[in-house]
Amino acid sequence: MINTKLKPFNASAFKSGEFVEISEQDVLGKWSIFFFYPADFTFVCPTELGDVADHYEELQKRGVEVFSVSTDTHFTHKAWHDSSDTIGKINYYMVGDQSGNITNNFNVMREGQGLADRATFLIDPEGTIQAMEITAEGIGRDAEDLLRKVKAAQYVAAHPGEVCPAKWKEGEETLAPSLDLVGKI
Repeated sequence: MINTKLKPFNASAFKSGEFVEISEQDVLGKWSIFFFYPADFTFVCPTELGDVADHYEELQKRGVEVFSVSTDTHFTHKAWHDSSDTIGKINYYMVGDQSGNITNNFNVMREGQGLADRATFLIDPEGTIQAMEITAEGIGRDAEDLLRKVKAAQYVAAHPGEVCPAKWKEGEETLAPSLDLVGKI
């Protein structure tokens, strides 16, 4: 999936108290995160979505839009948003993918279940997948690490010829791969 392009889609979403229609055209031209999760009104999912909500303002400052996606409907997303304090703080898109089109486009549909895997994709402004993470059902993700990956991807995109080493944090040294570095790290 890395370095592949976002596939066309159309979907209904809940955002900022309204139902909106979105497509891949709403993703192109900016950095985006597709944050797949199994289902609304569950257990690990709200902790993850709330964690992303807590980092949404910083992601927006970096020019990143967030699209949370499950196979629930946009109506279910609104009901969850209205009934949960954790989900109620979400200001990013909550995409309803009841057809499974988007979930299948990213190859994260659980066969025979109609539910998305716990998966995250970072997409650059050209619509190319730059990072992905898929975890098992009981393993929640960390928005701090996602933000670190966003910063690294944006740095690498802005600085051709440089790469970010393990545990890289914004402002730390990067590497410029060359023959001189072979065997020296």
